[in-house]
Amino acid sequence: MKVFSKHKVQEEDFENKVKEYQKDFELVKKEISKAVVGQTKIVDDFLKALIANGNVLIEGVPGLAKTLLIRTLSEVMGCKFSRIQFTPDLLPSDILGITTYEKERGFYVLKGPIFANFILADEINRAPPKVQSALLEVMQERQVTIGRESFEVEMPFFVLATQNPLENLGTYPLPEAQMDRFLFKLFIDYPTPKEEKLILKKNISTRKFESINLNKVFSKEKIIQLQKDVEKVYVDEKIEEYIVRIIDASRHPEKYHLRLGKYIEWGSSPRGSIGLYNAAKADALLNGKTYVTPQNVKNVVHNVLRHRITINYEGQAENITSDKIIDEIITKVPVL
Repeated sequence: MKVFSKHKVQEEDFENKVKEYQKDFELVKKEISKAVVGQTKIVDDFLKALIANGNVLIEGVPGLAKTLLIRTLSEVMGCKFSRIQFTPDLLPSDILGITTYEKERGFYVLKGPIFANFILADEINRAPPKVQSALLEVMQERQVTIGRESFEVEMPFFVLATQNPLENLGTYPLPEAQMDRFLFKLFIDYPTPKEEKLILKKNISTRKFESINLNKVFSKEKIIQLQKDVEKVYVDEKIEEYIVRIIDASRHPEKYHLRLGKYIEWGSSPRGSIGLYNAAKADALLNGKTYVTPQNVKNVVHNVLRHRITINYEGQAENITSDKIIDEIITKVPVL
């Protein structure tokens, strides 16, 4: 009986903690809105990826405030921001750092821009695969090798990589195996006419970023604690089975009678199921819940799987997208 009482107290404490987090998230969104107009869904998705300790690949035309958004988020979260502009002549050492020599100091390591908390990898597909791999390695291993030494990056560590969908000339598309390292792939869209009027009034291009007077809502330590608390969010066995069946449907569409299944070249990897599991937990916590529901899974499934389901040539010719296939998977795979 005492054990049960203790367990109940722990549950109540966690519920109260989650409610406090929700208040903090509202403050974060309020601060971000000082600099960025609209894009509320993208902000929510960034927060989910961050607290799930994942990284984001975002696709959108230039001028949609991607840089401003990640810089604002890092400022509000009390973290160090670094921007890396990917170009065809970029070298891995330009990202990671180099071993150099001075007569007075001898050999020493000069760390690159990757040693920050929030990294903007701008137009990642403009750099050759060797350079892309340098970034993707640190995303997975959370450490950097420079010369003969390995260095751990400071936590929290969050990468936002952008792709420009308009131009193909001089680009090196990310292979599917590399895209699999990203928890989410997001699309950022144009603002509404109402939002565009507000953008005209704020006109961030004529103001200094420092003049916005953003308040720090979180700290590095609090984000790390938040990421640990996401792990405490309860997932029922039926929800786990639901996640596994969704992933299985992407690999064996014939078992679930998917009409669009014939257009799937490759289904999701095990990283997809892990990502869906963690992201659903993050979605639940962001919405003030201590347990995952099927709706939490549905809220994140497109972001997690759209870059993990490969469309064959026939599907590409028919303009079939992975999002359409995910839509059908959600309708055909029941929650038991």
